[in-house]
Amino acid sequence: MGEAVSIEDALPGDEAEWRRLWAGYNAFYEAEVAPQVTARTWQRILDPASPMLGRVARRGGGLAGFSISVLHEGTWVASPVCYLEDLFVDPACRGLGIGRSLIADLVSLGKERGWSRLYWHTRRDNPARALYDSFVAADDFVRYRMDL
Repeated sequence: MGEAVSIEDALPGDEAEWRRLWAGYNAFYEAEVAPQVTARTWQRILDPASPMLGRVARRGGGLAGFSISVLHEGTWVASPVCYLEDLFVDPACRGLGIGRSLIADLVSLGKERGWSRLYWHTRRDNPARALYDSFVAADDFVRYRMDL
């Protein structure tokens, strides 16, 4: 039987392992995030006043994955909306249901806390699409992004 996985809020002592996973996430997306932005992201994850929510998957005494979400208001709903911005599972831990657990954790939190909606987007060719499609079908929206 496999090691138990728990999903919970990130803690200050998780920083080194989170940074290792964060580097893997950015490598997967062929992205470069400035060190000061990474540091600021970690600060916001830990700040209870921030709308950013950082959850980690713990397995065998270490981190096996994470999700980073942002709560925001919406014009078509009365309660907060949760945008799942980042989701990553350590490649050595894939296939163990950790990604599913991280998403299910947000679904559960959203129901408990009265969020109106959970949404995310990904690349068309992301191998995790099968997992995402098991939660909900992709819609027909097209994303436009302008760096400022």
